Amino acid sequence: MSTILRRQILRKCGGMDIPLVGFAPADRWNDPPFEPWVPEAFRPASLFPGTKTVIVIGFPVSLPIVDTAPSIWYHELYRTVNAELDSSGYRIATFLTGKGYPSVWIPRDGYGSIGVLKENPIAFFSHRHAAFCAGLGNFGLNNMLLSPQYGPRVRFTSILTTAELPADPVLKEPLCIQCRRCIRVCPVAAIPEGGYPQESTDKIACATRSEELHQRYLSPCGCCIKVCPVGKDREQYGREDMRMYDEKSPVSDPYRRARDHVRSYGSR
Repeated sequence: MSTILRRQILRKCGGMDIPLVGFAPADRWNDPPFEPWVPEAFRPASLFPGTKTVIVIGFPVSLPIVDTAPSIWYHELYRTVNAELDSSGYRIATFLTGKGYPSVWIPRDGYGSIGVLKENPIAFFSHRHAAFCAGLGNFGLNNMLLSPQYGPRVRFTSILTTAELPADPVLKEPLCIQCRRCIRVCPVAAIPEGGYPQESTDKIACATRSEELHQRYLSPCGCCIKVCPVGKDREQYGREDMRMYDEKSPVSDPYRRARDHVRSYGSR
């Protein structure tokens, strides 16, 4: 029955145009693959007692739009993807509950505002770690979850369910190539040289940057995810030549013109 239910979930996700779906057993959180790891209070079974499986879904943020970031275009894309994630997570949880498996969805963000995040820079659940446990990718230096399909240009949400479902294996081959572009491009030097998990990202600096951009209708920042060379989306969009991010390279000219045009409108 569990295999049949998994197929039904995948079929439903396909009908909702969800490109990334992964399954992780809740007890996978209890065997830390690296340190520091997710504290017990933040784990699925602590949040929703009885959880057997975590279903993680992901939507990409389109590379050409991210390349204009920070911009009103990326700002609106981010809002749209967030709304799709919340709606989809709710629908999947409701679907499973209706089949006799009590389930809940966790919103893509677990904080009320950037101001709140500055005071306590952590959410009550990490979708990135859930995506890692569900085999959808692994971590890069910038503490972002890199996926083979989209690199870090993907947003996740999670569904906690009492259904015991076949799990996906954790992706063990590192995707991050240690190019350090994310470290160099960060406008507030929030990404440490040691990289995650050896050193944590400066979340206060990152949140402060987001707060400033939010006041100009430009949040989020997006700089560290747009310059990451990992992801098949680069091939899809014909943006494999990383010189496009080098301001003095002729290759960057058409991309820079597009970016400057978008940034000239729709925001403060």
